[in-house]
Amino acid sequence: MGFSLKVFMISLWLILLSSRISDVNGGALQIGFYNTSCPTAEAIVRDVVEQAILLNDLVPARLLRLYFHDCFVRGCDASLLLDNPNPTRGTVKVEKEADPNLTVRGYDVIDTAKATLEEQCPGIVSCADIAAIAARDSVAHLNGSAYYEVETGRRDGNISIASEAVAALPDAFGNFSYLRSNFANVGLNVKDLVVLSGGHTIGQSQCRSFSRRIYNYTMTQAPDPSLNLTFLPYLREQCPVGQDGNLVEMVADDSRTFDNDYYVNVMQNKGLFHSDGALLTDDEATAYVMNYIANQSAFFQDFGVSMRKMGENQVLTGQEGEIRLNCGRINGDDTTPMTPPTVPGVPAAASRNFNFINLTHFLFVTLFYITFL
Repeated sequence: MGFSLKVFMISLWLILLSSRISDVNGGALQIGFYNTSCPTAEAIVRDVVEQAILLNDLVPARLLRLYFHDCFVRGCDASLLLDNPNPTRGTVKVEKEADPNLTVRGYDVIDTAKATLEEQCPGIVSCADIAAIAARDSVAHLNGSAYYEVETGRRDGNISIASEAVAALPDAFGNFSYLRSNFANVGLNVKDLVVLSGGHTIGQSQCRSFSRRIYNYTMTQAPDPSLNLTFLPYLREQCPVGQDGNLVEMVADDSRTFDNDYYVNVMQNKGLFHSDGALLTDDEATAYVMNYIANQSAFFQDFGVSMRKMGENQVLTGQEGEIRLNCGRINGDDTTPMTPPTVPGVPAAASRNFNFINLTHFLFVTLFYITFL
């Protein structure tokens, strides 16, 4: 084979390989991803969120929780938003049907934003990015000082499994060791754990999420000894025995203001969840709690950093996933895949790279042939 032809074939091989690597890795998220393709994308989401808050001031807490619950399972891929197309048939459920997600709200706001975006920029903006922007705008609505930039460019996933949500989402009754491990599973450290727990400064909780702490802690028929006893009568008044569906403000009389009062509550042993109190059982976490009590601006800055960090973990970009036209349904299919596609002999986690592995092998063989034969 002539030298010039070999050079041409090698160059072609390198181009194909680099192109395929780009497709698999998908490229990085970036601020202003839609500046050209849909310049009004973030403004549209913000307007929808603002209108929703005017109708219900609990919307910010709901959207923040929705985003958190989505990101902890398969990354921020909007898998939480997928509906079960056959809820009365089969035994496999989607994420939103998992027990920890039964009280998640805010889907209607995301759907409204998506419908508006589809009118303006059809097939451009992912549901995953809408959720990320909406969470940021919710926080910024409550306190402009907590505004942070959001990298966009996520793609939507097509796998949603309830059991994965049960396994991945942090348990409100977890101890610190469990919580640290749980957050580490999604690339977050102790600082991120403390910072993102600060999201509990807004919103409400059902009594069922902490009632064991006030009536029957570890099956002792007594309250959690770490709970502030002066806080106990208030909690029992809000949550009478058998009224687990009652709603209690995460921070009494201040659950609609995004500030550092959550940390004040934690330090006073007045956090609703066992996981809130668990922060004081670790020296590093306690130091962060004390810092955010003393410096609210530091909390705002670090909250944005940790939200962006969570939002970048294991996301789909480039040619991965899809841009859903309807956030509750996979494009062109009335059936939501509930299990990851697998290839015989290849672990599920590696399945989406299987074609890349085969192509790479083929290209290496071709390169060897044209170079040495």
